[in-house]
Amino acid sequence: MTDSASSPGDHRIAHIELDEETIIWRNADIEQERRIAIFDLIEENLFKPVRAAERGAAGPYRLTLAVRDGRLLMRIADQDDQLLEELLLGLARFRRPIREYFAICDSYYQAIRKATPMEIETIDMARRGIHNRAAELLVERLEGKIETDFATARRLFTLICVLHIKG
Repeated sequence: MTDSASSPGDHRIAHIELDEETIIWRNADIEQERRIAIFDLIEENLFKPVRAAERGAAGPYRLTLAVRDGRLLMRIADQDDQLLEELLLGLARFRRPIREYFAICDSYYQAIRKATPMEIETIDMARRGIHNRAAELLVERLEGKIETDFATARRLFTLICVLHIKG
């Protein structure tokens, strides 16, 4: 849970939280990824819920992410936490990228502890590639629903992955 002061009318996320009931397992590496993604997201993002904006709602917004029945629930509220809209996004097309991202992250965390710098860089490049493709897919899936940029989608994908961790 993070807040950031801003002027009215900003189409951006000023507060984000993950549904704690959805997250069933964490480790130190994943917790660090979550913290960085939230920090970076709050520092700089573009997030404009199209339907809410058409009804006159202006940010900054409060966003809660959860997984319900295999779908991503995005609860979007105003600064006073008044619900503006809830968006359900099917996650079937994200299953493979999430699985690949977990696998490459596991390899990356192991490499950091014992691999050469060149091996770490190779794994990190693969990790970024998977992450970038997933962010592009997220931008595509949000089209017409939420206007966002690539960097915001990338960070949101990281948080979607955190919601899918199973011990």
